[in-house]
Amino acid sequence: MAKRSSVKSASKKAKSRKSLPKKARRSAAKAAPRKGQAKASGKNAGKAGKWVYAFGGGKAEGRSGMKDLLGGKGANLAEMANLGLPVPPGFTITTGVCTYYYANSNKYPKELKAQVEAALARVGKITGKAFGDAKNPLLVSVRSGARASMPGMMDTVLNLGLNDRTVEALAAKSGDRRFAYDSYRRFITMYSDVVLGVGHDHFEELLDHHKEQKGYANDTDLTADDWAELVVRYKKRVQDERGKPFPQDPHEQLWGAIGAVFGSWMNQRAITYRRLHSIPESWGTAVNVQAMVFGNMGETSATGVAFTRNPSTGEKKLYGEFLINAQGEDVVAGIRTPQEISEDARKEAGSDKPSMEQALPAAYKELTRIYNLLERHYRDMQDLEFTVEQGKLWMLQTRSGKRTAKAALRIAVELASEKLITKNEAVLRVDPASLDQLLHPTIDPKAERKIVATGLPASPGAATGEIVFTADEATQLKADGRKVILVRVETSPEDIHGMHAAEGILTTRGGMTSHAAVVARGMGKPCVSGAGSIRVDTAGRTMTVAGQQFKQGDYITVDGSTGQVLAGKVDMVEPQLSGEFATLIGWADSVRKLGVRANADTPADARAAVRFGAEGIGLCRTEHMFFDEERIQAVREMILANDSEARRAALAKILPMQRGDFVELFEIMAGRPVTIRLLDPPLHEFLPHGDKEIAEVAAAMGADPRRLKDRAEELAEFNPMLGFRGCRIAIAYPEIAEMQARAIFEAAVEAAKRTGKPVVPEVMVPLIATKAELDLVKARIDDAAKAVKKETGAKLNYQVGTMIELPRASLMAGEIAESAEFFSFGTNDLTQTTFGISRDDAASFLGTYTARGILPGDPFVSIDPEGVGELVRIGVERGRKVRPKLKVGICGEHGGDPASVAFCHRTDLDYVSCSPFRVPIARLAAAQAALGEDAASQA
Repeated sequence: MAKRSSVKSASKKAKSRKSLPKKARRSAAKAAPRKGQAKASGKNAGKAGKWVYAFGGGKAEGRSGMKDLLGGKGANLAEMANLGLPVPPGFTITTGVCTYYYANSNKYPKELKAQVEAALARVGKITGKAFGDAKNPLLVSVRSGARASMPGMMDTVLNLGLNDRTVEALAAKSGDRRFAYDSYRRFITMYSDVVLGVGHDHFEELLDHHKEQKGYANDTDLTADDWAELVVRYKKRVQDERGKPFPQDPHEQLWGAIGAVFGSWMNQRAITYRRLHSIPESWGTAVNVQAMVFGNMGETSATGVAFTRNPSTGEKKLYGEFLINAQGEDVVAGIRTPQEISEDARKEAGSDKPSMEQALPAAYKELTRIYNLLERHYRDMQDLEFTVEQGKLWMLQTRSGKRTAKAALRIAVELASEKLITKNEAVLRVDPASLDQLLHPTIDPKAERKIVATGLPASPGAATGEIVFTADEATQLKADGRKVILVRVETSPEDIHGMHAAEGILTTRGGMTSHAAVVARGMGKPCVSGAGSIRVDTAGRTMTVAGQQFKQGDYITVDGSTGQVLAGKVDMVEPQLSGEFATLIGWADSVRKLGVRANADTPADARAAVRFGAEGIGLCRTEHMFFDEERIQAVREMILANDSEARRAALAKILPMQRGDFVELFEIMAGRPVTIRLLDPPLHEFLPHGDKEIAEVAAAMGADPRRLKDRAEELAEFNPMLGFRGCRIAIAYPEIAEMQARAIFEAAVEAAKRTGKPVVPEVMVPLIATKAELDLVKARIDDAAKAVKKETGAKLNYQVGTMIELPRASLMAGEIAESAEFFSFGTNDLTQTTFGISRDDAASFLGTYTARGILPGDPFVSIDPEGVGELVRIGVERGRKVRPKLKVGICGEHGGDPASVAFCHRTDLDYVSCSPFRVPIARLAAAQAALGEDAASQA
């Protein structure tokens, strides 16, 4: 028997539910609609006073385009009903009710109760049943449904309407008493956990105890009498925990479940998911109430999840899992090992259990017909949920399926090739940020693989890290700068923060559509699920497999592409991008207007930039070259020098090294533009700190340790970001700028000779606040250029520009543009100086600011369009007024952020520059920005 979740972890989940505001868990008596309440306004209200939209019986009041009002699930149920597909009848309570609910102290609109009762009656008419009827009861499911898919984040209740009377009616009607009481115990467990705050661990404990007493191994061994006996115990446990009996009134049950689903919109896991996926709180969730169909009515019944294409690879083949004689939560919870849907998939998996194609051939044939119809209708890969009740297939959900970046690329390109979508639509189908999944190392094929276990390849990619066993530990170690692998028996929605923090995820239970698999794929995290040979002891902080024990802190590697779990750290290789990636990026490049460069300081960076399609280097930070072990001593000699002559002597040692650096960069970039920033950081950063380090460096240099310490103290600053740095160094010590300029120009001449391609370096002066500063430094640069021209006889083309990273520079851009031939906005520092926030210290309060809505997000991740963005707009406008063809770009971290790239497109910048691995993201984001602008202009 598979080991169940510990009571401790389950109790924690129950406790988290209890921590919700009491109002979010009110029963019908307190949460049912009251008179005299105002209507919500805006588009979420739909038709005036209409809060409920029905579907079923071959028609619906809603349609797929009404996701804002009906949520994704409700809109798609309506659409499937309109298409004549077999959808159990039901109704959707709109997102407007959720908005109203939270705006009015957890109360409902006055019209809602009557509308719900009318909709229930319509469902009863279609099914031939009646809600609460003692002879032929209508049972329903109550599910959430936000406009954006949030799998597993909110609450669901199945089999609602069962009580001590209706369970007997269900037994008589179905002719299967075991099925009826199995459904009743499931309902008590789920309703108690979701609505009453009595965690499912209580019921797991009672079930495990009963099975132990009877000698049962699996839940399927229990008889009707067993389940009936457990139902009595379950109800007693609810009475003991709450001091109140389990509710028997179906209407009270219904309103309790509706209130719980609305309440779950504000549970911690939903809040975390919304924050990670930028889903506004104001959207709210809809509630879908739907007639139950039962997959647990014996061997001709089943439940399952399917994708119309493989969500990991994008292959055009029906992909999914199902379970015979089960309900939906059994598949996603990983309690039982699912079976494959198609025969091909069963053979590929080496399973000896029958596929759906083999066990339920008629239902499989109907599923195949429907999945083809839905994919053509929606023109996208679909994620389907279905139930087979006594041989008849019922569709419970369709939505655009979550997929890995690899799959998204293949699906978009193939849908375009199949003429279902256009090339431009294909470009818009792939989330630029998701490409990050493809731009990280995978396991080196030559590396030794010490395989300790194999599970399911749930989400591709590979990761190495220290083992941790809880989500909280993963988050804490991530904050400490450590890489971790989250190891769990099975993940739950409460683990969302730890999954986000982890490099990869490993579970011992669950299939390819389990919570861990779906969430990991959405996050782009490598995941191995269902590694059943591993035994996890969360309390003891160990995992054991084949007699080998791993403790917390030990390193393992997970390969989500093969399902392998490896001992220790494993060598990785850089990604190779081709095939669908090259096709889609080619389509993107054909429509984008914004150039994309890379920030590159080393030859390795430059090669990566070229490999990923960068059109040049937008920022080369020369100070990174100074820290090399072979040259840091000469840099320190220069800093310790007492006069210009001594400084020049030290700089003469650095010159050939800098020149060599630049020659290599120019050769790699092969005629592409290269922007080189002169020395920027404060000089004290190059000096040792602490007596021991000072003594060691002084001995190596043959210098007086006291003098070295005095110089370090002399250069130390209280606020280095606003201190002696950037152009201020070049003005105080012009020989530094002269040396760097000479190295750049000599390298340009040398590289042009070697490659036969013209080199036009762009020399960038940092931290300019006034035109006078730029003029002083530019004069030194121009002098160096003249000297190199004279010495070499070579033709030399170059540009001198500045980095705009101070608010004053933006405001004075017109004046500065009289001298600057290009601007590059350093939005990292511009954000710091605009907000008065140190990027290094902001983490202590930015989370609070975003949580309270003071800021929409971290301004160091996505550019602040109103403040920092306004300074950029002012700088561009005033600069180009003086110099119409002024070249303008940005070179901060924002250059690889899709939202910031869209801002740069709207602001008419010439290019963005970002880290090499984010170049493809920027290329795709720039294309989407151009297509979005075109669509807006045609609207």
